[in-house]
Amino acid sequence: MGFPEDVAPVDAGQAPQAPAEHSRFVQRVRRRYAEQLGLLPPGMPDRERIGALIDTLSAQGRPLPAALRIARQLTLERLATLDIEADAPMTDVARAMTELAEVTLDRALVAAFAEQDERHGAPLNEAGERIDFWVVGMGKLGGRELNVSSDIDLIYVYEDDGSTAGRADGTGRISAHEYFSQVARSLYGLIGETTEDGFVFRVDLALRPNGNSGPPVVSLAMLEEYFLVQGREWERFAWLKSRIVAPRASVTSGRALQLRDVVIPFVFRRYLDYGVFEGLRVLHRRVRDEAQRRAAGRPERANDVKLSRGGIREIEFIVQLLQVVRGGQYPEIRTRSTLKALERLSAVGVMKPETAAKLAEAYTFLRRLEHRIQYLDDQQTHLLPTVDGDLGWIARSLGLRCTEDTCELFERLGETREFVALEFDALLHDGQAPKPGGCRACGQPTPALDSEALLEKLPAALAERVRPWLDQPRVRALRDETKSRLGKLILRSAQAVDQKVCSIDAAVRFVDWVEPLLRRESYVALLLERQEVHHRLLRLLGLARWPMRYLMRHPGVIDELADPRLIYTRFEPDGFVRDLEQRHDAWARSGQADEEALLDTLRRAHHAEVFRTLVRDVEGHISVEQVADDLSLLADATVDCTMRWAWAHLKQRHTERPCFAVIAYGKLGGKELGYGSDLDVVFLFDDDDERAPEAYAAFARKLITWLTLRTSAGELFEIDTALRPNGNSGLLVTSLKAFEAYQSGRGSNTAWTWEHQAITRARFCAGDARIASRFEAVRRSVIAAPRDHQALKAEITSMREKVRDAHPVKGDRFDVKYSPGAMVDVEFSVQYLVLAHGATHPELHDNVGNIALLQRAEAAGLLPAGVGTAAADAYRDLRRAQHGARLDEQATQFPPESWTAQRTAVQTLWRAVFGG
Repeated sequence: MGFPEDVAPVDAGQAPQAPAEHSRFVQRVRRRYAEQLGLLPPGMPDRERIGALIDTLSAQGRPLPAALRIARQLTLERLATLDIEADAPMTDVARAMTELAEVTLDRALVAAFAEQDERHGAPLNEAGERIDFWVVGMGKLGGRELNVSSDIDLIYVYEDDGSTAGRADGTGRISAHEYFSQVARSLYGLIGETTEDGFVFRVDLALRPNGNSGPPVVSLAMLEEYFLVQGREWERFAWLKSRIVAPRASVTSGRALQLRDVVIPFVFRRYLDYGVFEGLRVLHRRVRDEAQRRAAGRPERANDVKLSRGGIREIEFIVQLLQVVRGGQYPEIRTRSTLKALERLSAVGVMKPETAAKLAEAYTFLRRLEHRIQYLDDQQTHLLPTVDGDLGWIARSLGLRCTEDTCELFERLGETREFVALEFDALLHDGQAPKPGGCRACGQPTPALDSEALLEKLPAALAERVRPWLDQPRVRALRDETKSRLGKLILRSAQAVDQKVCSIDAAVRFVDWVEPLLRRESYVALLLERQEVHHRLLRLLGLARWPMRYLMRHPGVIDELADPRLIYTRFEPDGFVRDLEQRHDAWARSGQADEEALLDTLRRAHHAEVFRTLVRDVEGHISVEQVADDLSLLADATVDCTMRWAWAHLKQRHTERPCFAVIAYGKLGGKELGYGSDLDVVFLFDDDDERAPEAYAAFARKLITWLTLRTSAGELFEIDTALRPNGNSGLLVTSLKAFEAYQSGRGSNTAWTWEHQAITRARFCAGDARIASRFEAVRRSVIAAPRDHQALKAEITSMREKVRDAHPVKGDRFDVKYSPGAMVDVEFSVQYLVLAHGATHPELHDNVGNIALLQRAEAAGLLPAGVGTAAADAYRDLRRAQHGARLDEQATQFPPESWTAQRTAVQTLWRAVFGG
């Protein structure tokens, strides 16, 4: 017998530690089919080898039912040998079993169609086309994880209604539903019935719509209606793993993709779906209760590696729950494979890498143990045997010892199950054992939301804020379950105040925040399920007002509060873009990469990163300068990704890669972006194709739409293009040559001084990197151009007066941005220094920000000693004050006496630069 390349054979001179022939099943196969064992081609069984074996058996005169059954026996014997004696990977064994099911189902389906076609003719729709029929594999078959003695969970779906063509004599016509019902019966006879050669697979149809009381086959339209009207939460977990396994031709042709379009909206919702927790609790409780019922009075049933506490099923529940909760927004975690899902959940930050790795290790161990249990007698059991000889064989086959004194198998099993059970309880029961009812946080039933009893339990200020809810029609219209959840949250907020987790102001702000979301049950469910998220949200709301406004617009980002990476990391553009591209690829694989999905994906990703920065900011983990850097980098990355995606959806595109760039001005150009800041941008292209101007004009309009459109997921940015050549009267996009001529003063159409002031803070933001260096050369040439210093002073001071007049400060207050001695004075001073002295001081050409440029100007002798440094420190203080005031939604005007030192430093700078 041969071995696949990745499985090492046992040394010919050395007997295996646990020979496969200990299995009674292996013994039976080798006795009965000794002459046929060599018919299976050498190596790990796969689709081609299994198909060749069936062909050989059929060629020897075996009828199809016998050929399929013998192929199954020989395949299992080979797998047992490779698994036990050559340590074949568990995933290879499961994949081989899956392909055995797929091949045998495909062969049986061909025969069933032929039988029914002969009796009734082909099933046809109204257009006279043959109606397709799909065998949908569920559970481990759908996940390509079939165990070695598994039944197969199937659902039969046919494409459309219609009727058969009938026989040539005009008889035999029946409805398509009757035809496919008979196909299903034929299929069961070929696959599931037990004959003298055994069976191919036990077939279970209980997962079909309406279970065992429903029809054996359903049309696609019937299935869609069932999902909309009757589909239950636990069925979403089942359909998560669904996959068409036969006929193979329908899969390869793409015809079966229409089933995917029905299933995906049922399984995955467009929002974070924490409402499914309770549904899974109910399902899990039933599974555990059934396992305990079976084990009652039979202690040997306690070691069920699948259904007992900490078993295979709980790992699957953990994975599937996280996938269903988040898969609507994160398509890259949509995979049917448990091990792949663990990898992807870790990659997107939903699960800690070490937890994912340990769960994957536990899953692999439990599945290998399950296989060994089933090899013994080819029984669909998950119970460890009680016979010492069998236990010892299983232990040895796993490299463990099991003697009268010690059994490493039980020790390893116990450790594995305890880890899994703790992770499961932490996820599904908030780290606590489930309680029969009421509030897990308080240990007693919670009064109804609209009751005086609840108000009596609240601090006075919180009760006063909640009381207006009681008579609101929309509160009365809420489902009882939602009222109960809200009541628990309000009570938990009051307890957080008592426990000094947050202030009473934070609890009141929480009520302000949650009131507009009373009908958004998913967010209420999220907070109820994740107490640490609720507590952190309360602390955040107590620190500043603006986070509450942001959370009102984008409530889905509260889930970010559970991410352990939130505080101690900074924004990473490469990782952000990589994650977005993976999400884009996942949308494309699922056939959902339309503009709506992509626009929402960009917005959710951007909102999440803004929120992470906001939390780090208000909790004091990063400085104001770091906030601005991270928000500016985030804007760059978002614009860059949006450009690539939008170009692919542009009908007028004339090239695969656009020769197009976005140039950042203003706060984005100076990397001083704040929360909610507009993006000042200019669009440039460098393309001689005659179609280019029209194509890039259309692209710029599309890009602005993608960046500004408000969707169900919110908005990204406000875009301002007024700084383009000739302002709002100019073209939306400009060729690089025309831009250079405009800025350098060649020709009759030239830039104004204020535009040169603006370009000192401009930089390449996103797009074709080849344009970046050429734009930077234009920018530096503008800065380096010789100028009349007096004329420049006059123009800049005149512009300063216009800005001051446009932003008058009322009363005796000091505005940290617009008053004399404030931020604008620093910015205009720096712009003058750069434009006036750029010709002789190239160190001023770099766009490094106002603080660094002041320090460079002082070092170059353009400012008196200490003046630049003092003004830079003052500017930093003024930015912090502005930032803090805006975060708490306060005015940026203060008593002047509190800013005397900063005003003096800035006014000294102004006099040093402009005189007077």
